Amino acid sequence: MDLDLRKLRYFVAVAELGHFGRAADRLHIAQPVLSRQIRALEQELGCALLERTTRSVRLTPAGEQLQKDAVDVLAAARAATRRVHSAARGAHRLVVGFTPGLSVSTAVRAFAHEHPGVEIELLRLNWYEQAEALRDGRADVGYLRHPFDADGLHTVPIGSEPKVVCLPAVHPLASRRRLAHADLDGEAILGGEPRCTATIEEKLELVAAGVGIALVPRSVARYYSRPDLVHRSVADAVSYETCLAVVEDRRQRHLWDFLAVAAQALAGRP
Repeated sequence: MDLDLRKLRYFVAVAELGHFGRAADRLHIAQPVLSRQIRALEQELGCALLERTTRSVRLTPAGEQLQKDAVDVLAAARAATRRVHSAARGAHRLVVGFTPGLSVSTAVRAFAHEHPGVEIELLRLNWYEQAEALRDGRADVGYLRHPFDADGLHTVPIGSEPKVVCLPAVHPLASRRRLAHADLDGEAILGGEPRCTATIEEKLELVAAGVGIALVPRSVARYYSRPDLVHRSVADAVSYETCLAVVEDRRQRHLWDFLAVAAQALAGRP
């Protein structure tokens, strides 16, 4: 019997986090959907993988074994997919992924000047898929913003940018030019449990609707500027680090050439 890779990925998330709700947030699916997929996997395998309680889940012996095996299975599947994408593109096409708010155009122009025969495609990446898009081959190289899971990736630091808070224009704090984290105590901050948003557009729409406030990179706040929102500096907030990233085992010459050119063109930005 062949394992369903999607169900296997769902199982790994639950196994790692020990909680259906947190796993559903990571996967950006509804918790009941996740529960049904795990039960379907158990039915296909003919054994229980998890012991469920009202507050958490625990792996059965069968679940522990599947978790160990799943790491290699999923890694092999991602590598195979990446090789297929790479072969389809060949040496004359490059897909550059970038996260919202970051501009990679300077690097693209510099690379195109030195390598006019390479076609470049740009791919916008949501915050939760930055690293995964490189691992599964959708993108060859990425201009990314931490945090993300950098396991198996070669990264080149580029710069940093401050964190700002986005508020409705009518919010009481909107009249102040600079804030500290203490000023945000008691505010509903979007982006984590229990309300995890999938896209920056959704997050800012919720901010404008008065559902909560959001901490975002300054470049994002500026790029998605709108009259019903304001953004304010947070004096004691940790900055976001930016970098270029590529899967460590990629060996195509034009990919690493782009990395070198982009690192020089984008140095000190975001």
